[in-house]
Amino acid sequence: MTIATRLSPDDIKSAQAAEPKIRERDLAKKLGISEGEFTAAWEGDGVTRIAPDLDTILPRLEGIGELMALSRNEHAVHEKIGVYDNYAPRERVAMFLGKAMDLRIFRAHWVHAFAVEKVSGDTVRRSLQFFDAHGDAVHKIHCRPGSDLAAWQTLIDDVRMPAGASAPGFTPPAEKAAAPEPTEDQVAELRRRWAAIEDTHEFQGMIARLGFRRLQAIRAIGDEFTSRVADDAMEAVLNLAANEQVPLMVFVRNPGILQIHSGTVANIKRTGDWLNVMDPDFHLHLRTTGIAECWAIRRPSNEGDVLSVEAYDAEGNRILLVNGIWSAEQANRPDWQMLVRGLPRHAA
Repeated sequence: MTIATRLSPDDIKSAQAAEPKIRERDLAKKLGISEGEFTAAWEGDGVTRIAPDLDTILPRLEGIGELMALSRNEHAVHEKIGVYDNYAPRERVAMFLGKAMDLRIFRAHWVHAFAVEKVSGDTVRRSLQFFDAHGDAVHKIHCRPGSDLAAWQTLIDDVRMPAGASAPGFTPPAEKAAAPEPTEDQVAELRRRWAAIEDTHEFQGMIARLGFRRLQAIRAIGDEFTSRVADDAMEAVLNLAANEQVPLMVFVRNPGILQIHSGTVANIKRTGDWLNVMDPDFHLHLRTTGIAECWAIRRPSNEGDVLSVEAYDAEGNRILLVNGIWSAEQANRPDWQMLVRGLPRHAA
């Protein structure tokens, strides 16, 4: 995406006034700007620029009470409702390891931050919004009816940028180079190391060190560890899990965050292109028309093989990953194993 710089804040506000019903993210894309640039245009008009000081902001969220965490990529939106507790301020990848909020925060991508208030009739919607250097949304934190608004406002006041601070600059993303085709030796080494994995968390680092992108490795490894399932298999996964009450781990990632739901799903609804989970503490919105490939994956571990189902878009970006719940004694529950093995295979 090329970030336009010719639009002034007034141009952006006029564009929204002309199309008030279009979603802001979609309007920004239509205007050829990032969502971050769109948000920055409203600074002083319901938008306050704040310092992206994670170790000041994130530990204090717990004191605000119930909030909604929203993380998304191009085709999936993951929303968790609860308290941001158990913050671990690690140097490169900070974490929340709480009951509701299970997050991996890749600090380098949290570059711009805003506190946003939107008035709709008698309702005021409040959020903190974080963007990367290009203006792509990384994470949003929304107030809930039970949130402590005094603690919320005090936090904003403590991290607001000083008056007269220079406006944020958003840089165009670099074009992604096409990944070279792996050699036979690379594939052989991939198979050797894949078979030797003892901790499933080592998987991503292992394939990256070998020079593979994730989908490239999945395609190359062969049917000992992966099998391509039907492109609509993720819909079957969610519906079967809801019907049989099979607990899941549902992962959505963008470059700045990995957000996880652990538990059952129940209320599955389709609205046009979107498949939705609408449970009390977990919402998922999955644009199934964005799925180009879906794979069932087997990764070894000391506790047994971990089975997952992963969906990818046409550019090879992962949209969604679903695991079964595992423990130290059991890598996969039998009901999850049965669900994955029963998925329809892709018709070549």
